[in-house]
Amino acid sequence: MKKLMTFIFYSLLFIPMMHANENFSVEIEALKLVMEQYKEETESKNIQVDVNNKKPSYLALKQDECNATVQVTEKTGLEIVNTESFDVNICKKEIYKITN
Repeated sequence: MKKLMTFIFYSLLFIPMMHANENFSVEIEALKLVMEQYKEETESKNIQVDVNNKKPSYLALKQDECNATVQVTEKTGLEIVNTESFDVNICKKEIYKITN
């Protein structure tokens, strides 16, 4: 009986977690692509990123099954230093910077 209860508990706990990755797969993949590009840009410009100075935060919004918009905001404490937006097509692995 104890094994049965343990099995039911773990299946109820972990099955929704497995579907979370499928529900947010577009956003996750878009974030990974932008983070890789953002890291390459900072390294190619020889910008020394101080951990205590600028901290980027990322926000992804799904548009459809292949497209998402990713917003990168650099902050120093409470002050917003820079904001960039990208349109990402994960099916073609393409990133387009949105200019305002």
